[in-house]
Amino acid sequence: MHTPMGLLWIDDELYVSSIEGITVFRGFDGSRFAEEETILTFPGGGVAGSIVLGVDGRLRVGISAPCNACEPESRWAAAVVSFLPDGSGAEIEASGIRAAVGLAYIPGTNDLLATMNQRDDLDELTPGDYLAVVASGQDWGFPECFGQGGTACEGVPEPVAELDDHAAVSGVAVLHAATGEFSAFVAEWGLTRVVRVNITRGDDGSYGGTAEPFLSGIQAPVAVVASDGGTFLVGDWMTGAVYRVTPGPGGAVSGGS
Repeated sequence: MHTPMGLLWIDDELYVSSIEGITVFRGFDGSRFAEEETILTFPGGGVAGSIVLGVDGRLRVGISAPCNACEPESRWAAAVVSFLPDGSGAEIEASGIRAAVGLAYIPGTNDLLATMNQRDDLDELTPGDYLAVVASGQDWGFPECFGQGGTACEGVPEPVAELDDHAAVSGVAVLHAATGEFSAFVAEWGLTRVVRVNITRGDDGSYGGTAEPFLSGIQAPVAVVASDGGTFLVGDWMTGAVYRVTPGPGGAVSGGS
């Protein structure tokens, strides 16, 4: 497959997102699948990122723009798209996002977090990548708005946290924090590290947070997923290794393997 980025099991079917679109694999016998079917394609779009299942039974996936700062010709590009498990009913939920790569729901809610790669062509004006809550009907302003404010960003939502610039943010996992809030762990594969964002929720329902360095030493962390017992898994695109990480008290790392 060409650049598979997302994996999602629904019952005994495995959904995989890639440049080709969404492919479903069936009939797994422990070593091989008996069949595969591409149920949805996104002509003119870029790479399809991680894929998640909402409580409404619809799947959601981020489709990147095929460029750094263009007006995409395809309606599917630079967007978060939702669809039914059989591939029907595809629709744009949020637009104007250069690349929504990692997706994860905040536990116990229907609030969808997305990591967003920003433009890389602005030299000293290059913004930090985003961790944001994505909601239906939003327009994040790509390519005109890149967080600079003014009329170009009028009506554009605010992110939960601004991350590092040129970070190439990828996967995200959300775990309960010791404070009773949540912590999001975000892979910055361009900077070879994972950052932690402690997420708080205001009285108005909006989320906020500040990123801090958490884990280094992984050559190209991309995939991040919550696991059992308050741990998460990180996949290293460069070496093929998968690490299990246990966030300890105060953000320390313990129990890695």
